[in-house]
Amino acid sequence: MDDALVIRNLSKSYPDFLLREVSFRLPRGYIMGLIGPNGAGKTTIIKLILNLVRRDDGQIAVLGRDNIADETWIKQRIGFVHETPAFYGHLTVRRTASLAGRFYDAWDDGRFRRLAGEFGLPLGKRVGRLSRGMKMKLALALALSHGAEFLLLDEPTSGLDPVFRRELLATLSGLLQDGRTSVLFSTHITSDLERPADFITFLLDGEVVFSSSREALRDSWILVKGGGDLLDECSRPLFRAVRETPFGFQGLSSRGAEVRRLLGEERATYEKPTLDEIVFLMSKES
Repeated sequence: MDDALVIRNLSKSYPDFLLREVSFRLPRGYIMGLIGPNGAGKTTIIKLILNLVRRDDGQIAVLGRDNIADETWIKQRIGFVHETPAFYGHLTVRRTASLAGRFYDAWDDGRFRRLAGEFGLPLGKRVGRLSRGMKMKLALALALSHGAEFLLLDEPTSGLDPVFRRELLATLSGLLQDGRTSVLFSTHITSDLERPADFITFLLDGEVVFSSSREALRDSWILVKGGGDLLDECSRPLFRAVRETPFGFQGLSSRGAEVRRLLGEERATYEKPTLDEIVFLMSKES
């Protein structure tokens, strides 16, 4: 299977932050959620992919090519949507698209107009008068109008109300049914990825905690709930993360069979965790 993105042993250091030997891959035609709390390193990875900052070590291949050696070729084939799209507010939607189109050999103005119609974007309206959600849709329409094979979305739903977030995610999923376009979707709102994401990569403090398919991820972990008396020197090491309250505990484990044998079926309950629960518990444990 071809890969849209391959990252191997990627490292980048700042005075107050270190990205440590990050590795993961995204097959073509799929959506990957790049998740983690604010400050985990998500935006740093996207900047490194776009070659906006230079890596200290490691490799990045986009659509099979090195992101530095073939930067121009790659940027003709990717679309980028930032959480705060930067536009000239005095220009109309139509004029903004005309300017953007000059940067891409494969720009399709007809496709932009079709997307603008689907998104409800008024071509003659000044961009500065658009709502934040409509600016995000404009950014997405621009990213999709030059035949982009790979989309990089950096916190695209941050700050949007829940209804608009669902609408935007439904629109994105519908546009990717061709199986050709790949997406790296960076977000700290894990609930946005419960349905659309095929793969999940979880970053914490500059390191990859896990990177796997969504199905394999949920099958790998078990959420255990029970009284605090169940936690002892034998059971505690079986959990990757534990949250204790005056009423008991919640424990996240990848060793479900061992936990069940030790605690039994009567004294504890066992559930498949949501993505949000996995990330919450692991983040609290760090």
